[in-house]
Amino acid sequence: MIRTRANARAALLATVAMGTMVIGGTACAVDLGMMLSDVDGKAAIIQEFAERYEEKHPDVTITLNAVGYDVLRDQLPLQLEAGTGPDLAFVTNLGGMHPYYVDLTPQVDADAWEAAYGAVLPWYRAGTDGGIYGFHTEMTVTGPYVNLTMFEEAGVDLPGPGATWEDWAEATRAVMEATGSYAGMVMDRSGHRFAGPAMSYGAKYFDGEGHLVVDDGYRAFAQLMLDWHDSGLMPPDIWPAVSGSKYANGNELFFNSETPFYMSGSWNTSNVQANVGDKFDWSVVPVPCGPAGCGVMPGGTGLVALKSGDAEAEAAAAGFVAWMAEEEQAREWYSRTFAIPANAALQKDGLDYETAGAAPQVSEALKAFTAMAADAAEQTPQAYDLQGLQFGFVMYNATVQYLSAAMNDELTLDEALDKISEELETNAR
Repeated sequence: MIRTRANARAALLATVAMGTMVIGGTACAVDLGMMLSDVDGKAAIIQEFAERYEEKHPDVTITLNAVGYDVLRDQLPLQLEAGTGPDLAFVTNLGGMHPYYVDLTPQVDADAWEAAYGAVLPWYRAGTDGGIYGFHTEMTVTGPYVNLTMFEEAGVDLPGPGATWEDWAEATRAVMEATGSYAGMVMDRSGHRFAGPAMSYGAKYFDGEGHLVVDDGYRAFAQLMLDWHDSGLMPPDIWPAVSGSKYANGNELFFNSETPFYMSGSWNTSNVQANVGDKFDWSVVPVPCGPAGCGVMPGGTGLVALKSGDAEAEAAAAGFVAWMAEEEQAREWYSRTFAIPANAALQKDGLDYETAGAAPQVSEALKAFTAMAADAAEQTPQAYDLQGLQFGFVMYNATVQYLSAAMNDELTLDEALDKISEELETNAR
C-alpha cells in the first residue's frame, strides 16, 4: 500500500533545473509513493535509481507500489480523483491523465526539455497549450515477434517485408498444422495493439471534425480478427476469454512455443529475452501490411509527478522526475531497460544495449522496431494523433470489450461496432 503523507511538514523550498534539486532552509522528510506496473520487470531497476536519488537527497524517501497493469490503468485515475493517489507513477494513458500532472515548467530548463523531448511532450498536454509534464521513459511501437525455430521445423518460409496480414495468417496456419501448436497467431488483448493493423486496412480513427469514429477500414480488420478466432488460428483464451475491457497479453503462449507469431511491441523485448533464453530462436519482423499501408502504433510510458495538493510533495516528486530525465540517468535507464529512447540526443548517438546486458538479437529487435516507427510516421500519421488524444483509451477499451463480445457470439459485428460508436459519442466528446 502507498503510505499516507503526514499532514504537517516543514517548508521545503525546491528549484529544479533539468533534474537538479536545490533545497534551501530546513527540510523535513518527504515520503513519496510511486505506483508502477511490473509486467516488464523494470521495478528492480527503478528501485536502484530511487535509492541513488535518496542518497543525494536524504530528506526524500520513495516507496514503490508495484501493481497489475489494470490497476494502474483503471484505478489510478479514481484514486487521484479521490485525493488518495500516489505522488509518482509510470503511466501509459498519457493524454487522458493530463489533469493530474504537476507542470514541471517553473522548475526546469524548458528549452532543454523541448530540445531533448519535444517530439513526445505534446502527448502529455492533451491539446492544451504548453507545459512540461513527464519524462518519457520508453518510446514504443507495436510489432510482431516470431519463433524462427517453429518456422524452420515446419519447413515454412517467413513472409518477407511488405507481406500482408493475410499472408502471415496463411504462413502461421501452415506452421500451426505442421507443428501441432496451439495457435498460429496471438495479439495482446488491447485496443492499442489492434489500432495499427486496423489503420493498415484504412481505419482513419478520426472524422473531419477530429472526433473518434469507426469506419470501413476499422470494420475490415475487425472482421479478420473474428474470422481468425472462429477458425482457431487465434486462441480463445486471450481476447474472447477475458471480460470487459481488461487487458491480457500473449506472453506465455509465445514463451512456451504454443504460437509462432505474437503481436506485441518493443517494450516487451527484454521480457522476451529473459523468458525465452535459449529455448528457441526468435526475431522481430516487419509489421504486416494491408491495402492502406503497414500500420504500427507508437506510444510508451511516462514517469510523472502527480498533483496532491501538498506543495512540498509535488516539488519533491517533480525533482525526481527531472533528475531521471537528465541525460546521464536517461542514457542508463534506456540502456538497462532495452528501451527506444525518447531523448533526441540519445536517439542520434544510439545506445549500447549489449554492454547493458542485451543479447545481440535484442539489439537487432530494437533496430527493427525503430525502423517501424519511422515508417509509421509517414504511412499512418493518425497513429500519432491517437496516441496523444485525451480520449484514446475510450476507443481502446471499447474495442476490446465489444469485439470480444462479437467473438463470443454475444453480438454481431455490426452490433459491436454500433456499441463502440455509442461509447465514443458518450465518452469521447
